[in-house]
Amino acid sequence: MARQLKDEDRSIWRAAMRGVKPLQRMSANTSETAPQPVSTRPSIPSSAARSTIAERAAAPGGIDRRTLTRLKRGELTIDARLDLHGLTQEAAHRALARFIAIASADGARLALVITGKGRGGEGVLRAAVPRWLAEPAMRARILAVTPAPPQLGGSGALCVQLRRVREPAARP
Repeated sequence: MARQLKDEDRSIWRAAMRGVKPLQRMSANTSETAPQPVSTRPSIPSSAARSTIAERAAAPGGIDRRTLTRLKRGELTIDARLDLHGLTQEAAHRALARFIAIASADGARLALVITGKGRGGEGVLRAAVPRWLAEPAMRARILAVTPAPPQLGGSGALCVQLRRVREPAARP
């Protein structure tokens, strides 16, 4: 059962449609092809879109599926945590470099870097931190980077798996 429009609604509709011309209909005997039906299935991102997603999600590489599953289940503990909220880019970059160096030296294996989502989900630090983690000085200490699971901050945080620091073998 269709709802009847009020006179006020009809006048608003007519005012909005004033000046709009209907599309010309194609006759059945024209040589032009009919438009193709639009697929309602979800589309798979193109390779360019996938690479952009991957670059944002993981600087040096992603955490393997098993480790990520264990993290989501709470089976792994966060060894070190850094919150960059409220810092300028310069201060955040210095703090991140210092944090990665200290956490690595202390033997931390899993670190959480909280960037925040920024206004409208387009935070400056949220975009910059993956680039900074890919810099050679930090990349040497990092095994993998991935967005944090929802319970740890989701897209406003990154889980950083640090490389194990091996001490040189003692020579006899």
